[in-house]
Amino acid sequence: MADAKVIPFDDDRSRGAAVQRPSRRRSAGNSRLKGEPAVVREVQPLHGEALPQDDVPVTREERPPARSREGGLERRIAGGLAFLRRRLTGDYEVDDFGYDEELTDQVLMSLLRPVYEKYFRVEVKGIENIPDKGGALIVANHSGTLPLDGLMMQVAVHDNHPAGRHLRLLAADLVFVLPVVNELARKAGHTLACAEDAERLLDRGEVVGVMPEGFKGIGKPFSERYKLQRFGRGGFVSTALRAGAPIIPCSIVGAEEIYPMIGNAKTLARLLGFPYFPLTPTFPWLGPLGAIPLPTKWTIQFGEPIETDGYPPEAAEDPMLMFNLTDQVREQIQHTLYKLLVQRRSVFF
Repeated sequence: MADAKVIPFDDDRSRGAAVQRPSRRRSAGNSRLKGEPAVVREVQPLHGEALPQDDVPVTREERPPARSREGGLERRIAGGLAFLRRRLTGDYEVDDFGYDEELTDQVLMSLLRPVYEKYFRVEVKGIENIPDKGGALIVANHSGTLPLDGLMMQVAVHDNHPAGRHLRLLAADLVFVLPVVNELARKAGHTLACAEDAERLLDRGEVVGVMPEGFKGIGKPFSERYKLQRFGRGGFVSTALRAGAPIIPCSIVGAEEIYPMIGNAKTLARLLGFPYFPLTPTFPWLGPLGAIPLPTKWTIQFGEPIETDGYPPEAAEDPMLMFNLTDQVREQIQHTLYKLLVQRRSVFF
């Protein structure tokens, strides 16, 4: 088999292959207790009077459960114990990228949802622009010093799309060399930001998310907020053209202000092997408290899709076409950012 040509999405990300995981099948079963048929006693009205509606006899099946609250608690406990049993016995399924859908739905999304709903109070617009089925590539701006915007975008798709779609994010190689973060990213469905992995996911009909600005976007100073950086060399456009998947521009407002980056300790960043070391009004001066993001109000808007299935197969190798489509996506995101900023009343409200 000939080696696949991998096109990186931007200069900050390198090529790589996804970790291969054996597929494991999980099982689930339902049981239902059957009761004896209820005996209904016929009640006759007295002296020809009409029987009050509340006194109309009902069968046992029609009566509301007497201990519904306790029953709901019991079901949740039983579900939690069943989940733990599957975890301990390995009776669950992951794909060859390491994605664990059950763990993501029941645990990881539950941990992120309070931040999404209560802390950042994310407002989602244009979710209907994501197709109900088939592959699609979401291209978004990147900001915020720490990549929380990608996680919030993942919750937005998971919780708001009517077809219950899952977003598979493409992440920089740094994510997959960090302990703990590496394993959690794989479990949540993230994979390396390279054209090979992205094309495999799109061919499977997955919704894939990419932020072409990379470290240039999240590591830019606060004075350049909401000004899009260069979108790499257009590798994401080439991938979408080969897969025939629509490109959906996505604009995120609110992430820029969670960690206002007023400086960059470049020497310390080189010593630690990081692309930058942020200095904010609170970090590192307040220690661990300085790492708490500001509770800004977010808006995530998914724009009109840019269709690619009408182009011939050789279009993926046309550099001029890739440049034009990349510029079109970038301009659409930037225009929407400006429009959302004009509509925004306050950073926090």
